[in-house]
Amino acid sequence: MHTYTYEEKGGTRVSSQKLGVDEHIVIKTLVMEDEKSRPLLVLMHGDREVSTKELARVLGVKSITPCKPDTARRHTGYMVGGTSPFGTKKELVVYMEKTIADLPEILINAGSRGLLAKMSPSELTRILRPREVSVAI
Repeated sequence: MHTYTYEEKGGTRVSSQKLGVDEHIVIKTLVMEDEKSRPLLVLMHGDREVSTKELARVLGVKSITPCKPDTARRHTGYMVGGTSPFGTKKELVVYMEKTIADLPEILINAGSRGLLAKMSPSELTRILRPREVSVAI
């Protein structure tokens, strides 16, 4: 576990700087939903964004949008900025940018703001069984 002083809206840029690691290995957990309000999680490199248009195309839905913070908290039980893909309130389908699996190690939110867990991507895959996608921009 690695702790840092959380900064509102600092995101992975701040956590990577404070921990002295490449932002690319800090994985963000994004709570999104399709046009029918079905929630899902997307794991993405800290220095990349999700192409919601490409993700919608890959999933065969009309649209994907980020959830509002209060909606994300209802789905996961976590506050935005502290969202972990582990132990979510509801069972959610998890999608992971496929290049995350190529990293030797990652840092991912451990359930509270300012707390990241270091782990192997293979361990993340073993536990969560995410569906790999290629939607980074």
